[in-house]
Amino acid sequence: MSIKRVFHDPIHKEIVFDAGKPEELMIMELIDTVAFQRLRRIKQLGAASLLFHGAESSRFTHSIGVFCIARKIYERLIESKSSFCENKFVLYGAALLHDLGHGPLSHTSETIFKHNHEQWSENLVTKYNPINSILKKYDNELPRKIGELFQSKQLFSKPLKTLISSEIDCDRLDYLLRDSYNTGINYGLVDLERIISALTFSPDGNIGIKPKGVIAIEHFLVLRNLMYRTIYNHRINEISTWILEKILHTVKDNDEKKIWLDDYLHKWIFSPSKVDFDDFIRNDDVTFYYHLIRWKDESFEPLSTLCKMFIDRDLLKASDISFLCKMDRLKILAFATKLCDKNGFDSKIFCGIKERSFKGFESNNALKIWDGTYQSALENSSALIKTLMRSEESSLIIYPGMIKNEIENEISLMKNNS
Repeated sequence: MSIKRVFHDPIHKEIVFDAGKPEELMIMELIDTVAFQRLRRIKQLGAASLLFHGAESSRFTHSIGVFCIARKIYERLIESKSSFCENKFVLYGAALLHDLGHGPLSHTSETIFKHNHEQWSENLVTKYNPINSILKKYDNELPRKIGELFQSKQLFSKPLKTLISSEIDCDRLDYLLRDSYNTGINYGLVDLERIISALTFSPDGNIGIKPKGVIAIEHFLVLRNLMYRTIYNHRINEISTWILEKILHTVKDNDEKKIWLDDYLHKWIFSPSKVDFDDFIRNDDVTFYYHLIRWKDESFEPLSTLCKMFIDRDLLKASDISFLCKMDRLKILAFATKLCDKNGFDSKIFCGIKERSFKGFESNNALKIWDGTYQSALENSSALIKTLMRSEESSLIIYPGMIKNEIENEISLMKNNS
């Protein structure tokens, strides 16, 4: 009798792994590695828990969920094309390991450490022995095939690329459901079962969607749009990232001041090209937060104040200035800079303009509609999807809370005079 392991998941309910199936035994072995267990200590939504108190789930939880969706999709697709079974190990491994390379606070690391999580996921799969050796037990080519799926260029297998890295992939299907649930932002749940049941293969060899699934895809893309506007691009996220960026710049600019810093984080900050697998695995949210807490209590200004702002959630403020012309935005910045300096804050650190962009849905022809006779691009069959492809730019002025009234009054005057 084979050993089974059950994960009770808030989104997918019971996720059962059966060690009697080689592909699932491989997944169980990968889950037990130090590198994968580290994902328990990486928050899925970075600093968003400062705004949505339920946003505490981890990349570990999400990665298990992505595997679960990949398995459901695989089981659907082999009904259409039995030869797709040759992709099982690559699909399962890539779905589970796609986020292995995330730094502290997930995507926030991309900005504050200039960390490329996709490159690190590929490195860990292809060169890190504890992961690499498990994959090679099942197929010597597995590390290379999975690693290639994490690269941005077009790859050896379009169907796998679509499922692992496209605008409508297993990753997005899980995180939109999971993030919506954890933040309490229930604009509507993705009809996952409907999307999966509508998947098929189109004549070009890629994965297609039957017409019955188009409304579920529209629903998914509307939710994506709403989630970006309300969570991922929320001003509190932008402010938190700004503060963390300024913290690391201050540490870099004051290396001579003997700030307490362990060897691993020192490499992440001062020589990222020299970070090895051991340095990588030892840096997570827990390590990073511990440094912020130490710096809050034991460092110099402005580092101490910046860390206090983040740790105690006494954040800077931000006002939307997207509607102002470029010249007026610069006038507001000059006004805020003067007020900042007058109130004893270094304006280079505590004040500035942050541009934000929300990219619309990019179809890239990854998923087309196939009705059995004709094939067409998603956006050509849906006016709603075409609308959701539009990108939006916005602009925030960031500043200390004590000057908020004066800033907002000045913005209001400019708005009325424009």
